[in-house]
Amino acid sequence: MHREKNSNPEESKVYLVGSGIASLAAAVYLIKDTGVLGKNIHILEQADIAGGACDGAGDVEKGFVVRGGRMHEKHYECYWDLLSNIPSYDNPDVSVRDESFEFNERFVSHAQARLLKDGKKLDVSSFGLSLSDQKDLLKLTFVSEKSLGNQRIEDWFSAAFFETNFWHIWTSMFAFQKWSSLAEMRRYMKRFIHLVDGLHQLGGVMRTKYNQYHSVILPLRRYLEARGVHFDMHTQVTYIDFELAADKKRATVLQVIDKSGKESEIILGKNDYVFMTNGSLTESTDNGTWDKAPILKDKASSGAWMLWERIAKKDKAFGNPGAFSDNIDLQKWYSFTATLKDDTFHDYMESFSGNVDGTGGLVTMTDSNWFMSIVIARQPHFPNQPKDVKIFWGYGLYPDREGNYVKKKMSECTGAELLEELYYHLKIQDLMKPITQAGKVNCIPVAMPFVDSLFMPRTLGDRPEVIPEGATNFAFLGQFAEVEDDCVFTVEYSVRTAQMAVFGHFESDRGVNPIYDSIHNPLVLMKAAKAISR
Repeated sequence: MHREKNSNPEESKVYLVGSGIASLAAAVYLIKDTGVLGKNIHILEQADIAGGACDGAGDVEKGFVVRGGRMHEKHYECYWDLLSNIPSYDNPDVSVRDESFEFNERFVSHAQARLLKDGKKLDVSSFGLSLSDQKDLLKLTFVSEKSLGNQRIEDWFSAAFFETNFWHIWTSMFAFQKWSSLAEMRRYMKRFIHLVDGLHQLGGVMRTKYNQYHSVILPLRRYLEARGVHFDMHTQVTYIDFELAADKKRATVLQVIDKSGKESEIILGKNDYVFMTNGSLTESTDNGTWDKAPILKDKASSGAWMLWERIAKKDKAFGNPGAFSDNIDLQKWYSFTATLKDDTFHDYMESFSGNVDGTGGLVTMTDSNWFMSIVIARQPHFPNQPKDVKIFWGYGLYPDREGNYVKKKMSECTGAELLEELYYHLKIQDLMKPITQAGKVNCIPVAMPFVDSLFMPRTLGDRPEVIPEGATNFAFLGQFAEVEDDCVFTVEYSVRTAQMAVFGHFESDRGVNPIYDSIHNPLVLMKAAKAISR
């Protein structure tokens, strides 16, 4: 489709709704590749901190919090392109990309305690798939996405499939549930088939030096602020109005509300644009404490979801947010971050797993009613983390089930209770009891009502196109805009939407980076088929 592009970028103002990595990436490309002036870019963010789902915050006394972490791999073509131009947090002479690649050369993922049962390591050298399961898995990669409709994963596979090592590894690594979208699982199989051979040991998975807020978001924000970009924090966009004609759609007005509750309007001029992040994984999250469980909030508390619902009523091309956000009980999970002023836990896990911190990744307790997993990142995970302080992160996929040891739902548990349940599964209650009694550990649980919303069963059209047909000055960004063939729940997906929005609306010497196409590599396919049959 031919689209008229902006050839006078110096005269344009661009408003970016939300400050997740999609918006930050869009701002970088607007400045670097199209000539939009930094002073004419406004990032409108309802919270007091940028970064969306790429987060990390806290200190020793209050405790550190990481709601979740986005895994990386070397073939994130858009993501690493973006970060190749951004100076790293610690060294302005080294890019975030180069820092990350060097870091991962030193700390290579090679998980030796990937799955546990009864506190013991399971042998994961075989995925445990029957011939029928193998056939179903391979068949899934070759059918069309359209033919799958809104089927769930459990509609495709046998009951036995969900007891295999493959499923335990897959569900804990990517947070797919049995009731998640089969179409999304198909995309993952096709997009990441080059990783299947090493999946049982997290081979090929990359991480950042620190948590993703400090390693990625802060460097991006520094880069943008140095070029005059406005970060309008505590600014919530409540509505966007449009002029809708048969052949053209144009955004005209943004309705906003500031921290004090004052309402105002931003009128879009003829050369102005708005790129909005519709929906959110981390909206409406709530933090608990050592002795208090977090609160599960609903959609009414979410600015991003309510905004999308309001504008979706204007035009069916703006997507169907309800497909992703109307079933919180199927989308929620709970995570937790432990801060320890003691080395005992980390020393034990290093000895038990055979992995030094930063090389093991997910450790999943398959007999946990909550299906609990933990990750020990390379320490320090925060720049302000003292050498004698350690942290680790964990989460549970089934928070409404009663614990095996703590006879409460995970969703009802305090930070202290979450760790008691974890220690029970690891068989280290006696080892950790003195540490707890000495007050050397803190744990902050987090309730996330929408974190799995992007995997909900959906059909084509439920996610709007990045630039809907006829759109002259607006675009959708992030996990709930449609990118054919790429995988949601990845930073790559968000950055790709930014490239599509910017290069779709503005003239530039460059275009969108192609998706890494391993599914058509015969050697990759043979390796994957061999791995699946192990």
